Amino acid sequence: MLQVQLEVGADPAEVGRARRWARSRLAGSGIEADEPLAETLILIVSELVTNAVVHTGCPAVLRMLLPGVPAETSVGTVRVEVADASDRPPAPRHADGDETNGRGLELVDGLADRWGWRPEGTGKAIWCEIDRCASAAAGARWVSGVSAPGSLLPNASVSA
Repeated sequence: MLQVQLEVGADPAEVGRARRWARSRLAGSGIEADEPLAETLILIVSELVTNAVVHTGCPAVLRMLLPGVPAETSVGTVRVEVADASDRPPAPRHADGDETNGRGLELVDGLADRWGWRPEGTGKAIWCEIDRCASAAAGARWVSGVSAPGSLLPNASVSA
C-alpha cells in the first residue's frame, strides 16, 4: 500500500487542484482514469475537500491510501481522508429540492463502503473506504459493502 498526501489551502479554488492531484495519484497506482472507481474516488475527494475548506475556513490535508504495485490493484481497499483544524464533528444533512448545498456527506455515504470521522490533533479527520474485488469478466471493479453504523443512506448502486 502507498499513502500519499496533499496540503490544501483554505481557498475553495484548491478543490480543483486537489481533484487534479488525486487523479494523477490514482493513475500512478494502477487505477485507470476510465474505471468507475476512479471517478467515484475523484467525486469523494471533491466532496470531502470542499466540506473541509468551506465549513472550516482552514487549510486541510488530503490523504489517500492506494494499492502500491500493479499486482495489488484488482483487490483491496482504497481509503481517502481529509483532516482539518476544526474540532466540530461533521453534521450530515439532507438537502431539499433545489438547495445547492447539503448533499456532500450523503454522496460519500452512498458511494463508499464505509465512512466515519475521528479526532486528530486539535481537529478531525473524515475518512471513507471503497473495497475492490477481482472480476474475471470486467477486470478490476469495486463493490458496495456495509455502511458505517448511523449512516445516512443504505448502500446502493449509483448510475448516471
